[in-house]
Amino acid sequence: MVQRQVIDAYLRETLAVDRFKDYGPNGLQVEGRELVGRLMCGVTASLALIEAAVSWRADALLVHHGLFWRGQDGRLTGWLRQRVASLMAADINLWAFHLPLDAHPEWGNNAQLGLQLGLRADARLGDQDIAFIGDAAEVNSLPLLTARLQAVVQRPVLCLPGDGRPLRRIAWCSGGAQGYFEQAIQAGADAYITGEVSEPQAHLSRETGVAFLACGHHASERYGVQALAAHLGERFGLEHRFVDIDNPA
Repeated sequence: MVQRQVIDAYLRETLAVDRFKDYGPNGLQVEGRELVGRLMCGVTASLALIEAAVSWRADALLVHHGLFWRGQDGRLTGWLRQRVASLMAADINLWAFHLPLDAHPEWGNNAQLGLQLGLRADARLGDQDIAFIGDAAEVNSLPLLTARLQAVVQRPVLCLPGDGRPLRRIAWCSGGAQGYFEQAIQAGADAYITGEVSEPQAHLSRETGVAFLACGHHASERYGVQALAAHLGERFGLEHRFVDIDNPA
């Protein structure tokens, strides 16, 4: 068993939380019991994940998408009250890390997605260095990249093929990062991978020849929390478990 404060301080330092301007608070969002021995992790602090943590008798829950976001009403009513009440009734700590977890070079969502795909970043993109770019290595054609990505995320991938060029450089950013497509193009990417697609990306792909692949917001962000929880388990002797609450988005 490890004190909550020890884990919290380690997470904040390791993930460089203070470096990021984010859409919500990073770190401990709901305070639970002081001692932590069992850690559950998942993508989003949904009621289903919280109920799984309660059932497993977790001391803490680690997620990428927490409960509180900029512009939110903030009142503890409805679905938000239900989630918070369930955590507090079971005395479970909730840690949430959004952009800091995307960006971490070893345990982050993008580092781990690249590892799954056999890609290694040699540069960063985005206003806070969130997106990654690197050589295509063995996934040097769009059919190979698409097949590899579908095998990793275990779901169909939307592929805007561009001009079908051979792939030398690939950029990627998990989640809803379709807005970085133009930066990826400017950085010399031949293909860009993210979770979501919006209307402009289809035109940009046709007009620039750069392929765009959308593999699902949730599906692209399953790996960071697992890697971070495994690291915490090894460092602090915590029992840890990943629960995947399926999300088609």
